[in-house]
Amino acid sequence: MSSERTYHHGDLRRAVLTAALDVIRTEGPGALSLRDLARRAGVSHAAPAHHFKDRTGLLTAIAAEGYGLFADALADAPDLRERGVRYVRFATGHPAHFQVMFQPELYRADDSELLAARARAAQALRAGVGGLPAAGRGDDARLAGVAAWSLAHGFATLLLSGNLSDPLGDRNPEEVFRSLTGLLFTTPESS
Repeated sequence: MSSERTYHHGDLRRAVLTAALDVIRTEGPGALSLRDLARRAGVSHAAPAHHFKDRTGLLTAIAAEGYGLFADALADAPDLRERGVRYVRFATGHPAHFQVMFQPELYRADDSELLAARARAAQALRAGVGGLPAAGRGDDARLAGVAAWSLAHGFATLLLSGNLSDPLGDRNPEEVFRSLTGLLFTTPESS
């Protein structure tokens, strides 16, 4: 009987992604190491490189997966307010993806899978602004989109970093976000 370990993992790619997401969630993206992830997955230190090439490749895969999940989360939202709620829900449900997605210095921004997923997410966000009545979006729909994005992203970021613990207390963050949007955006449902 040989003491050599043979390589067979089943779904190494998923195992490494899952371990990486755990590390990012608890320690941040700076703590990622392919060698450590290989150890966690129980494979040789070189095995993750077969799927991701390097750390940047792994972070690119995480960002692409995140944008795809994000686009799916936004897809059938009925209006801009609900897109914002889903933005916040996505951030709290996928905090590691969220961290990586919005730090383009971490990944290969020209990756085709990433670009496609990012384009789907952007389209879903733009559709929400397009649904606003002209009075709600002003003369420049693009700036209205930036305002909506800033509100949702800022709220989600503050929520994830614990900075809204005191102001929110035990209130549901999604309901608080809905109230905030009512202060800034008027939709047919809120008129």
